[in-house]
Amino acid sequence: MDRFDRLDLAILRTLQRDASVSLATLAASVGLTATPCWRRVQRLEKEGVIRSRVALLDRRRLGVGVTVFVAIRTNRHDLAWFETFHSLVASIPEVTEFYRMAGQTDYLLRVMVPDIAAYDQIYKKLIGAGGIVDVDSSFAMEEIKYTTELPLDYAPS
Repeated sequence: MDRFDRLDLAILRTLQRDASVSLATLAASVGLTATPCWRRVQRLEKEGVIRSRVALLDRRRLGVGVTVFVAIRTNRHDLAWFETFHSLVASIPEVTEFYRMAGQTDYLLRVMVPDIAAYDQIYKKLIGAGGIVDVDSSFAMEEIKYTTELPLDYAPS
């Protein structure tokens, strides 16, 4: 298991809030000089703790302001069906999150679309996979909290 000291956590906290921060600013904010800070960032990337650095885009300004949570139940639990369904879902760019669940729902998807008509096209692709018993679509009325920041208080030290 990875272990993180206070400097690692400070670096991660800063980068997950703004990955575009300069190395000099990052180093100063955590109390290091540039070279040891850069070594830590490189180590965190190499170890896969920092998976990537991305730009977060405004979905409304890009025309995909509707969020749909889709709960899917299936009567197929064989590997061949799962691989086919996984490939189908992975090929749909509007699906931004995809989870296999425990409980009443087998799969949960987060779908970003411009409107209900666009979601209907996604729905038709999903049911085309066959083996689906139920699709429950919930349209988000308001985004109250959204963050990509992970809580770091649980990281092993």
